[in-house]
Parts: sequence; structure tokens; C-alpha cells
Amino acid sequence: MIDYSPLWKTMKECGISQYTLINRGIDKHTLDQLRKNQNVTVLTIEKLCDILHCTPNDIFSFKKENDS
Repeated sequence: MIDYSPLWKTMKECGISQYTLINRGIDKHTLDQLRKNQNVTVLTIEKLCDILHCTPNDIFSFKKENDS
């Protein structure tokens, strides 16, 4: 499972708000998908990395799902 919690930490460290992301071309719907750990495109990851001056490792991580 993809976890986007590193994104929120990176945004805080960079002093970038969700409003700034919207103004820089990240759609509100995409932000909602990120909050819910849903799929987004590689282009979105690239845009986020460009805005935040970071790497994909600063945007998301992989977590193993429990086999319950």
C-alpha cells in the first residue's frame, strides 16, 4: 500500500501549504486522493517533487498490507 504521510511532513518542513500546491497546479481532487492514500499519476509525483524540491522518497512510502 502506498502511504503519502511523508508528503505532509515534507510540506511542513518546506513551509508549503495545500493552498500553495493548488496555486502551483495540483488539483483539489488530487489533494483529496493524496489524503486518502489513493492512486495518483507519476506526473503528479513529479510536480510535487518540483514544487517541494525533493525526491519521491519525500512524498510517499510503501507499507505492507496485513493479510487479515
